[in-house]
Amino acid sequence: MRRWGILAALAALLTSCTIVPGGETPRPAGPPSAPPTSVASAAFAGVAAGPAIETLGIEEGDAGTALAAFLDSCPRLLGHSDASGLTYPEDWRPACDAARTWPYNRGREFFARFFETARVGDGAAFATGYFEPEIRGSRTRRPGYDVPVYGMPDDLVRAWPEDMPERERTGRPPLGRYDASGKFVRYFDRAQIEAGALAGRGLEIAWAADPVELFFLQIQGSGRLALPGGRVMRIGYAGQNGREYVGIGGVMRDRGLIGDGPGQYPGSMQGIMAYIRENPREGRELMQLNKSWVFFRELTGDGPLGSIGVPVRRESSVAVDPSFVPYGAPVWLQLDRPEANGLWVAQDTGGAIKGPNRFDTFWGAGEEARQIAGGMSGRGQALILLPKGAVARLDRR
Repeated sequence: MRRWGILAALAALLTSCTIVPGGETPRPAGPPSAPPTSVASAAFAGVAAGPAIETLGIEEGDAGTALAAFLDSCPRLLGHSDASGLTYPEDWRPACDAARTWPYNRGREFFARFFETARVGDGAAFATGYFEPEIRGSRTRRPGYDVPVYGMPDDLVRAWPEDMPERERTGRPPLGRYDASGKFVRYFDRAQIEAGALAGRGLEIAWAADPVELFFLQIQGSGRLALPGGRVMRIGYAGQNGREYVGIGGVMRDRGLIGDGPGQYPGSMQGIMAYIRENPREGRELMQLNKSWVFFRELTGDGPLGSIGVPVRRESSVAVDPSFVPYGAPVWLQLDRPEANGLWVAQDTGGAIKGPNRFDTFWGAGEEARQIAGGMSGRGQALILLPKGAVARLDRR
């Protein structure tokens, strides 16, 4: 999933120029209140044993949903190395083997038997929220639905331009396309795509009703299309055109269009959208300053996919920095926002989710999810649940 969180998305909108690595989702710098870090992973941040799991006061229902999410994450835990340096894949096998048949109504017993808590650094946590946006859409073009939602084009490729010296060809080649003469050029930008550069090629996987809604869904990177008749179509990030990401909020602030002054629009996502709608010509020009275009694919599971390839679930899945929390690990949050307290499972990440004890909680879809996620800014303490024995091994290093 797009995995920025509302605060992170707003931070991206208010960033005047964020460069997007070719083929990746836009990577904002993150909200100013995100805690800084000067270490590369949890193994260098300092890890200490936390309190016994039995003392945390985990509710049985919370433990059951976390157990289900943990089981979904086991293929990742067992099949990949841990970038945080806290665990090895085999550490998770006893818990993963037991989770396959463990009753969900005995979740507290499960976590107490197989896990111990660890505090990374001082454990001081900062948490935001994100949700699955929903906009109006249709699988076919019809009156009122004429904004194309494109899948990945087959001519979007990576290559080095012929005029780039060999000595400068470092890292991955840029994204682009070959033009009619066979020359490798940059791919179509937002303005060209909106003008029809991809029309007539059968790339449309759906049609949206509102170009402004689609623009903001592209910032999130995934979401839901509310189809005529009441059905829902989930779409997820498939790729990006390799062009520059520009946070239009920063441009608007520089021009004095948003802020706290008289005649200015509020400096929020809602304020930015209001200006664009009330000033359609200027608003379209602003959106086209962001040359990045996100391509989508249909998701057929029961939820949007997190970065480890499993569906993220409301009040169970949390985005983390995998350098500090193992993907798939349970996390205990105790914050000044009670609705976010309890067990979560690390199943996602995001460009603004950086450093130890930085979390982005997932709240599902719908208006309630939008309201909770939009207002989520919690501080408190975090504990990571690791397989028993892992903390003692870290102490011996």
